[in-house]
Amino acid sequence: VANWFGPHERGFGMGLAIGGIGVGSALTPPLTAWLMLTYNWQTPFYVAGIAGIVIAMMWYAFATDHPEQHPRVNQAELKIIKQNPSTHREKSQIPWRAFARNRSVWLMTMSYTCLGYVAYVYLSWFYLYLVNERGFDVLEGAFFAAGPFIAITILCPLGGWVSDRCCEIWGITIGRSSVGCVGMASAAALIAAGVQIAQPYTAIVLLSLGAGCLYFSVGSFWASTIDLSKNHSGTLSGIMNTGANLGGTISPTLTPWLADKFGWTVSLQVAAAFAFIGAMLWIFVKAGEPIEMKA
Repeated sequence: VANWFGPHERGFGMGLAIGGIGVGSALTPPLTAWLMLTYNWQTPFYVAGIAGIVIAMMWYAFATDHPEQHPRVNQAELKIIKQNPSTHREKSQIPWRAFARNRSVWLMTMSYTCLGYVAYVYLSWFYLYLVNERGFDVLEGAFFAAGPFIAITILCPLGGWVSDRCCEIWGITIGRSSVGCVGMASAAALIAAGVQIAQPYTAIVLLSLGAGCLYFSVGSFWASTIDLSKNHSGTLSGIMNTGANLGGTISPTLTPWLADKFGWTVSLQVAAAFAFIGAMLWIFVKAGEPIEMKA
């Protein structure tokens, strides 16, 4: 994305790429349930393995790191991309100390930890919540479990696009922070409301929109890693994503424990609280102030 997109297109580029997670995740629950009921429990694993190999082959055949390496990028397109000075990268030592001392790096990582916690609630437990708490059968639960990921597919790239437009109007700091904050705060409100609704279909709509709003903010996260440190955005993205995986490590264990001890309402309200904390952290992120590169 840093090589192919300019400063005011990065959010959309990241949102579009990560929104693909929503497509795969939306297809997985109903397809897995159907394969298990039609064949056996091993079949979904075979299908997933074959799909992974096919996608890897396609990526190897068609993807390139730089636009000038791609055979289908013509000279006119390449000229437009190269007009943007941000597409030029210089090799330098990774500034670990600068990363460690930068407040925005810590805030984004903590916020993404909160996002990871909530995301893994949907990935790990939303289907079982629908079956065990809302009373849907296996196929119905699998069908409606796709709802959050359909919302992610739509709202993730949309959030990236909105982030880019906000950056054009208000600058990078306010543009990224506003979308990150609003997206996660909206997710918190929708999750908290959805879990309280007695009508199951209305609850599914609200909770699905909550997931979509959560990922509405994702483009701002990943674009901000490029804004802060383009030459080392991969390293900075890895640091930030470590936070998400930390949240994803805690969530699958804590969520069912809370549900067992206090009920699903409390368990999902805790997820809403994590989303709200993540939103508040965005207020203090200054993505428009690049990290001073001192190793």
